[in-house]
Amino acid sequence: MSENEIRALINLIDDPDEDIYRQVRARIIAIGVPVVPVLERAWETEDLGDLYRNRIEDILHTIHVDAVYEGLKAWHAAGGEDLLEGALLVCRYRYPDLDVQRVRAKLSAIRQDIWLELNDNLTAFEKVRVFNHIFFQVHGFKGNKRNYHAPQNSYINDVLETRTGNPLSLSIIYQVLAEELGLPLRGVNLPNHFVLAYLDEESIGAGEGRQGVLFYVNAFSQGDILGRNEIDEFLRKLDIDARESFYQPCSNIDIVRRQLNNLVHSYEKAGDAERASELKRLRALLGDPA
Repeated sequence: MSENEIRALINLIDDPDEDIYRQVRARIIAIGVPVVPVLERAWETEDLGDLYRNRIEDILHTIHVDAVYEGLKAWHAAGGEDLLEGALLVCRYRYPDLDVQRVRAKLSAIRQDIWLELNDNLTAFEKVRVFNHIFFQVHGFKGNKRNYHAPQNSYINDVLETRTGNPLSLSIIYQVLAEELGLPLRGVNLPNHFVLAYLDEESIGAGEGRQGVLFYVNAFSQGDILGRNEIDEFLRKLDIDARESFYQPCSNIDIVRRQLNNLVHSYEKAGDAERASELKRLRALLGDPA
């Protein structure tokens, strides 16, 4: 369809007949992302009243959510190997024009600062202490305890700007940086919390069975080091029976599913049922937790 044909279709958006509008809306949405620039120009230049503008905004939002849906669907189908890609797809739900290069540049600057202080002679514990110093003290990351359930705590682009987040978002950034630095830190999906496990490198890729964990890192609490006993105590306080999955690394798909789950909870708590419903649709793409 040519731009002139698209433009003619867009001109029908303000038709007062709801049946005609629904048909026009469906045809425009079916075109998808290529129609977005034309819609945006129409919104900016036409002066056809609130109905016209509101309908354009609705169509743009639907196209945008559908694009995020397809992106997550492809990411999941490919195995969810790139955690950063999955987390940024979630960010695109709220920020259609997300500057991914800006996000990557911020991560690269932090990674470079950590890399300059690391060396192969350090123990695993010493490497984490160096990482923690640069991440929390130099760059100022911290847990947002005052406004814990705010949606912005779950969007890692926001967390990189404000330096505050929830346990999961801080752990996502921590894990992405660790992976790029060659440190074997992976997320652990605890109930009501999220931590990172520092893996025994000799156990990685050794086949099926439990991977060796040297210790855990609590990114929400300035990188506190935890042992298995502290995880046991945490579960006892919640009156939850211990399961091996609470001590072992989870998949990137599990992490992004939890990111979406946190956002669903945040928007429900804020009374935004529409966003919560859209995010539930995205979450359903990733299947049920194991």
